[in-house]
Amino acid sequence: MATRTRSDIEADIAAARARLAGNVEDLITAVHPQAVKTRAINDAKDFAAQELNTARSQFVDDFGNYKWDRIAYLAAAVLGTVALVAVLRSVVRR
Repeated sequence: MATRTRSDIEADIAAARARLAGNVEDLITAVHPQAVKTRAINDAKDFAAQELNTARSQFVDDFGNYKWDRIAYLAAAVLGTVALVAVLRSVVRR
């Protein structure tokens, strides 16, 4: 086993100190409230954009053309719901 000189040990300690300082800086940056808030906002924006694109893909094809059959189904479902609510309101009022 080779013996280490004092300068080797000091160099190892200095390198370890630099790594530790970098790790502490990274940790402080990661848990800083502003950084946490920014990450949360970005995650929410990404999620909303992904969900919007998923919903949009149900009604628009890859070429930007509307899927009229699906739009008609949605319109029929909305009209049916409105009609059901109107009928239920009239029954309850009697």
